[in-house]
Amino acid sequence: MDNNELLTILEQLERDKGIDREILFQAVEAAVASAAKKLWTVGKEEEVKVTLDRKTGKITAYAGTEEIRSSEFGRIAAQTAKQVVIQKIREAEKDVVFNEYNGRIGQIISGSVYRFEKGTIIVDLGKTESLIPRKEQSGKEEFKQGDRIRALVLDVRRETRGPEIILSRSHPHFVKRLFELEVPEIYEGIVEVKSIARDVGERTKIAVYSKDEKVDCVGACVGMRGSRVKNIVNELQGEKIDIVRYSDDIKEYIQAALSPAELSQIQLSYEDKKANIIVADDQLSLAIGKHGQNVRLASQLVGWELDLFTFEQWKKLQEEDDNSSEDQPLPPIVETSAPATENQAAQTEEGL
Repeated sequence: MDNNELLTILEQLERDKGIDREILFQAVEAAVASAAKKLWTVGKEEEVKVTLDRKTGKITAYAGTEEIRSSEFGRIAAQTAKQVVIQKIREAEKDVVFNEYNGRIGQIISGSVYRFEKGTIIVDLGKTESLIPRKEQSGKEEFKQGDRIRALVLDVRRETRGPEIILSRSHPHFVKRLFELEVPEIYEGIVEVKSIARDVGERTKIAVYSKDEKVDCVGACVGMRGSRVKNIVNELQGEKIDIVRYSDDIKEYIQAALSPAELSQIQLSYEDKKANIIVADDQLSLAIGKHGQNVRLASQLVGWELDLFTFEQWKKLQEEDDNSSEDQPLPPIVETSAPATENQAAQTEEGL
């Protein structure tokens, strides 16, 4: 590598990889100085200083105050400069990958399943590889080598071997991003996703709100004949989705969140965000859901603690409270504005 060739390569690195040329000059000088010191100052305290002429590309070295004049130095300088260039190219490529995917945190990207390592899915993104750790997967999903896969960019970390890109298919925001891709009204900001509660692989509840009275937020998310939400369900390999109409009225919001169950009465405690809810006997199991899933997700969605009772259970609770403290009876029940609508119930019963 002659002087002109070195300058040309450094200029190209600056242009193509975005590395400041002065940083490259200094890196070459430091590396050549380190290599020269090992040969010419063994057992001595002398420092080796190297300068790279910015105009001619000539490399000169001094041990103490004396210039090192040796044909061997020229070979060492050329070899070392080449190694520095290769190293900087690799670092620059790593930086490009890091910056690209770091800027895409929170977005969905796609790749192909490359291999599996102790439960972790390795995804080939073309330029690099990424990881979906076991905890970021749905236990209900199955993939095999070569499958196309989409996931949320969760984190990007700098590692010695290169950027480590962590993906997730279990994060609630993965579902939110899928809705943004599938529902133009959400992407355009007309319909807003207010909250998401997810039991990965089983069921998701998503609360939506329309900023335009002419646009039905639930209808927009469901799509014609359920096409939009079905596409998302298919992407999640069968995970059920309940689309809930958000309301500033907490009673209406709780009512919609517990759909398809019909609620009879609600008692609210705004101070500690707790709600006691009375339902008919035949609605209790529906409100609770399998293994408590429906009420648990509804509670997460609205951000309130929800306790369910039948009329008989509530009456018994009041009697017990009256017996223990007549001076502090339970607050009276406040009726809900209306039972769950047929429309809301139908959306969840269909498993959308």
